[in-house]
Amino acid sequence: MIPRTVAVLAAVPFIMVLGNSMLIPLLPRLKEAMDLTLAEVGLLITAFSLPAGLTIPLAGLLSDRFGRKAILVPALAVYGLGGALAGLAILAVGRPYFWVLLARVIQGVGAGGTYQLAMALTGDLYQQAARVRYLGLLETGNGVGKAVSPILGAALGLISLALPFFVYGFLSWPAAAAVALLVRERPRRRQVPGWRAYFQTVWQVLSARGQAVVPSFLAGMGCLFVLFGTLSYASDLLELRYGLRGMGAGLALAVPVGVMAFTSYLAGNYLGERLDRLAQGIALGLLAVAVSLALLTADLALLPLLLALLPLGAGTGMVLPAVNTVVTGLVAQEERGLVTCLYGALRFFGVALGPPAFGMVLLLGRTSFFGTASLAVALLAVLAAVLIRPRAVVPPELSH
Repeated sequence: MIPRTVAVLAAVPFIMVLGNSMLIPLLPRLKEAMDLTLAEVGLLITAFSLPAGLTIPLAGLLSDRFGRKAILVPALAVYGLGGALAGLAILAVGRPYFWVLLARVIQGVGAGGTYQLAMALTGDLYQQAARVRYLGLLETGNGVGKAVSPILGAALGLISLALPFFVYGFLSWPAAAAVALLVRERPRRRQVPGWRAYFQTVWQVLSARGQAVVPSFLAGMGCLFVLFGTLSYASDLLELRYGLRGMGAGLALAVPVGVMAFTSYLAGNYLGERLDRLAQGIALGLLAVAVSLALLTADLALLPLLLALLPLGAGTGMVLPAVNTVVTGLVAQEERGLVTCLYGALRFFGVALGPPAFGMVLLLGRTSFFGTASLAVALLAVLAAVLIRPRAVVPPELSH
């Protein structure tokens, strides 16, 4: 039985991930409707991702000082407000692009205080096996959001281009109320130090457990960088080479992301009872991602292409719950928000940078690009297996 608190918090990553993923199948129509260039329509993604990535560390620091819910609830409300303002601009303004862009910035600022604070709050409330299992459920919520968002965005866009933007508020405002009313938060254990002393404390903690920090952060960022970059590449390929557009392309891309969501759920449950195998889980997941990239070096027909994407989904689904557990176990409750959100900022930057980076396939060649990427991910798997130790997931408050 999933605790009510976890069910509510798992809705947060589901809603947050819609911020970009739901719009991806609509970008060609938004470009045409607002008479934009390819670069201008791409800024609708950047205008959301960049403020979110920059806001995440600040949200974590504030949550350590004032409480998770004190930041998470308003952040959800602002996230929904930004979406609603973008929808209103499309309906009411003759040339809405600037106003939609500004609304996306507002929405991104709100997004910066959502998923990572839900992770930090889960880390505060649950320990050891339960923590891994429930963080896996949060990652499953994130994965389910990724899986359904292309289909949902394409379906809503058939009714109105403004409708997907209103959905953000329709989902996030009830979620904010549920977090405020149904989620209980542990009180702060002590007065959090001033900002300079705060960063010094976090630096000392990360230095003491530093061998787990770098591979864990890189594994989480790298998986999402590769996932969104590969899906962006595959989306173009599905349309240009195989003639799949709109709902058809959305359904095709939902398959590997659905596998990721299912694997996240299984990995959370499996690793929850085997904390000593977190490093192996991260390494095996990264190797699966490397295999997928290696398969993509070949010129594939449609079905083999979709099959080649499955290890990418499965590997990412294995890595992310394990990395979440390592990150939330690195520090005590008072510093967990900042460290978790630093990791979350890297995840957001990975999502934002993946699509443009994978656009370089056309310049470097498919074989060279995917072969190099596969080798880099395989080396990261070795790094994770060697450097991450089980003690990294034992929070300081339990290590005495």
